[in-house]
Amino acid sequence: MQEQHSLPLPWWDVLQQLSDGEDGRLRMGELAESVLLTRSGVTRLLDRMITAGLVVREACPGDRRGYYAVITQLGLETIEKVGPDHSKDAWESFLGHVTKEEAAVMEKVFSRVLAAGK
Repeated sequence: MQEQHSLPLPWWDVLQQLSDGEDGRLRMGELAESVLLTRSGVTRLLDRMITAGLVVREACPGDRRGYYAVITQLGLETIEKVGPDHSKDAWESFLGHVTKEEAAVMEKVFSRVLAAGK
């Protein structure tokens, strides 16, 4: 992804998380948890992504200390452009080596792990 699109993998992760969020936004704390970074780490990452025009930071109404990270139109376009290559690379690197039976077992395991974390 870095070589083909000059997009670091953590940036892709942030864009994906934001695009899945309601109205393309997540509170900073939610985003930090979803991408497994500290709040200060996600703040530094977002600063670079803001400079690139992929996201913006917006104040949360009614919460003077809270902020949302919001995906921009350029961020959405980046997902559309990079997505097919990312899927192809993931398939070639990982999923292409997993049988249907193994995938079914993995789906059960990951579903259970995700459910336990809620």
